[in-house]
Order: sequence, then structure tokens, then C-alpha cells
Amino acid sequence: MRMDANLRDLFLYEAFLYYNPLLLVTIMVWLWGVNVWVFLQSNVSYPKVFDIDQNHLTHKDIWKCSTWMTILVPTSMTSYLYLYSHGEVSLAASQPVLLYIFVAMLLVFPFDIFYLSSRYFFLRTLLRIAFPLQPISFPDFFLADILTSMAKVFSDLERSVCRMVNKQVATIAWFEADAVCGSHSIAIPIVLVLPYLWRLLQCLRQYKDTKEKNCLLNALKYSTAVPVIFLSALKYHVFPEKWTTLYRPLWLLSSVINSLYSFYWDITRDWDLSGFSRIFKFTKPSLVSNVFYGRHWVYFWVIGSNLVLRGSWTYKLSAHLRHNYLTVFGITLLEMFRRFQWVFFRVENEWNKITRAGGVQLTEVPREDEKLLGSNIYDV
Repeated sequence: MRMDANLRDLFLYEAFLYYNPLLLVTIMVWLWGVNVWVFLQSNVSYPKVFDIDQNHLTHKDIWKCSTWMTILVPTSMTSYLYLYSHGEVSLAASQPVLLYIFVAMLLVFPFDIFYLSSRYFFLRTLLRIAFPLQPISFPDFFLADILTSMAKVFSDLERSVCRMVNKQVATIAWFEADAVCGSHSIAIPIVLVLPYLWRLLQCLRQYKDTKEKNCLLNALKYSTAVPVIFLSALKYHVFPEKWTTLYRPLWLLSSVINSLYSFYWDITRDWDLSGFSRIFKFTKPSLVSNVFYGRHWVYFWVIGSNLVLRGSWTYKLSAHLRHNYLTVFGITLLEMFRRFQWVFFRVENEWNKITRAGGVQLTEVPREDEKLLGSNIYDV
């Protein structure tokens, strides 16, 4: 009976591994739809901030996409669990593989269905993030920042694809699969660090173009995540005594430095909250405006929660703390919530910069139901 319980736990963990990345992406899409809806209620014109065409995806379009994802991902996961529990191992193994192939093909499908220009803009921005060979635009580093909060998604995607490539899906040969694609794999810290390296390279590219020293200080912030990730990974490659006496204290120190530096940058640079004097100025009454307009407690909540969640996020970046997958999943959700909050203040701060520079007057802000004729850049 004990053995059955252990096998059940391994089986559930494996199912969680395959579907966790897409579940997290689905939740993030839902949250982005909420962000866009709040922008619609306010005087912040996010299309102008991102320099995109006015025929962009509305919050309803985004929620439509997330609804389909909410249907497809749990359906595939349920099929996987049902088929495996009834002995249909081959059919069960095909479920996550087919889902991953479907999502990949949907993203690159070249025909004008399912928001082609939006998909193209997204993929093009990802390419610009991975290869920052051109001047960095706001969408480039905005999405790159969000990707740092999705590092766990990249890590689990790597492990899932690794298992699929090695034909270890829905197999009881757990230890054989884990030896190739498990916690000891050097690929895990490499994949975890990629979003931070991309953001660091963007900062260096920005410094090359603008010669602003703040770009170097921002690059330093992202570089502080590197020792957190790789020192944690060393636990699997050094003797326990060496880890306890040397590398663990270094990991703790680097974690504190990364959390505090990132917190400071969020508050003073990304959000510019030094004045504590504003929040979204809503153009029409709503529950959101009544709750948040001019409420200083909002700032205290966001600052306090950002500090706490910055520290907890370090837990998830550390490979040696990832054995309890439900705990890690919960912490990842908290980080996504932190990023969800971050989006409001980051976009508003950028909008304030645009209006102060005279790029647009508040009376010129278009509504989403007032579509402009002609396209500026992309239909996003």
C-alpha cells in the first residue's frame, strides 16, 4: 500500500510537471486582461505607451483567449489522468505532447485567423528580446521583465520537453527520466537565468544607445539574480559539508542582495513612487475608481507586498528548494500577482513620462470603442 502511495505521488507530480507551465501562462493571460480592463477605465492609454495600433486586442479579446486556454489545458490534463489510471499508457502519454504541439502551431500559424498580427507582434518581440540587436523599445523590456517572473515556466517547459524528447512521458521509470531531466540537470539553472540575461543585455544595449548610467545600474540589478540561481544549483554538485559551510551562506547573502536591490528599483525607478501622491485618475466612476483613487493605503499595500513577494520569489529561483511542487506553484502564483500589480504602476509611470514630455494631451486619449482609421504599427 505504501508503494502504491509513492507511485501515485510520482504520477501526480509528473502530470503536474507537464501542465503546470500552460496553467501558469493561462492565469497570466487572465491577469493581463484585467490590467487592460483597468487601463480602459483610466486615463492611461496603453496603446500609446506600447506604440501599437488602436485595433489592438481589447480585454474581451484577451479573456476570450484565456477562456479557450482554461478549457483546453484542464481537458488535456483530465484526459491524461483518466487514460493513465485506466492502463492506457500510450494514449495518456500522447495528451501533453499533442497539447504542446497544438499551442506551438497555433502561435506560428501563418494564416489570418486567431489574431494573426497580435501573434506576430508577440513572436517578433520575443525575438527582439532574445537578440537585442536593435534599439530597445518599451514593449521589448516590458515583456522581458514579465518573462523574469515566468522563469519557473521556462524551467518546467525545459523539463517537459526533455521528457517528451527522451520518450519518458507517462512512464514508471521515474528515476531513469529524472536522471536525464531532473533536478540535477545543468539545463535547469541555465534556463532559469535566461530571462535575466536577456534583460541584462537589453540594459547594456540601452546604455550603448543612450549613455545613461542608470542603464548600467539596472543591468547590475539583473546580474544579482545570477549567483542566486547558480549557487543554489551547486547543492547537487558539491559535498553536503561544503554546501552547508560555504555555498549556502553565499546563496543566502546573494538572495538578500537581489531581493532588496530589485525592491528598491521597483519603487524608485520602475514606479517612481517617491511622492506617494497619485494613483490612476479614472475618467468615469466605477468600483475601481471609488476604491483606489487617492488612497494612500494602496501605496503601502503595494510597497509592502512587493517587498515580501520579492523575497519569496527567491525561493522559487533556487533549484534546491523545489521539491514541494505545490509550495513552488503557490509561490509562483504570488509572483505573478506581484507582477500583475507591477504592471499598473509601471505602465502608468511610462504614461506620465509621455504626457510630461508633451507627447499627448490627456484630452486626446482614445477610448477602446473609438477605433482610429489606419494603422500605426501592429494590430495587437
